[in-house]
Amino acid sequence: MELHFFDRNAEYTVIERRLPHWLQPGAVCFLTWRTDDSIPLEVVERWRSERGRWLRLHGINPTASNWRYQLQQLDKSVQEEFYDHFSKRWHDELDACHGACVLRCREIAEIVGNSLHHFDGDRYELLDFIVMPNHIHVLVAFLNETAMLAQCDSWKHFTAHKINRELKTKGRFWQQDGFDHLVRSEEQFYHLRRYIANNGVKAKLAPTEYLHYSKPLSPTS
Repeated sequence: MELHFFDRNAEYTVIERRLPHWLQPGAVCFLTWRTDDSIPLEVVERWRSERGRWLRLHGINPTASNWRYQLQQLDKSVQEEFYDHFSKRWHDELDACHGACVLRCREIAEIVGNSLHHFDGDRYELLDFIVMPNHIHVLVAFLNETAMLAQCDSWKHFTAHKINRELKTKGRFWQQDGFDHLVRSEEQFYHLRRYIANNGVKAKLAPTEYLHYSKPLSPTS
């Protein structure tokens, strides 16, 4: 598969679920999804409250259905301030390792890692991933617009079933929706590769407490 980065001038699709998902065939995606117990409710409420205050300060009603569209009308530097701050806060909370953190166990983490590898080179091009104790980051490119959401649902369904069976537990394992971002540039791509590679160290985990993979890239990739 010939990899490329998001091109606003090329055809793309936005699908609204609980979160908006931007899709473009072949574009590299940064995906994050997390276990159901990874962020305590009080942390989520505090984060949303702070986000609401920021939006109101910039003339946006956070309860409006189109608040994301209104945010996109702000100056680019202001948008970047918003995303940098609130994305960083969210990922810092994930790295605090709330919840049972069952993915800290190498055998459980490998269930996820093996699932990510399974259709690499067939349904998608897998580039990097890290399985953290309570969340996953993945860099990957898909063949077409519909493949990303379908494959994410497949990964989560398969791994949740297998992990629950392994742990002799029942119920929802992953949060329903995940975060995805189309990579905009080569610079951003390498930044995200470094972020994934360093995530376990940043969270002060032992090497046995996370699972990292990075595919060597050929000069033409």
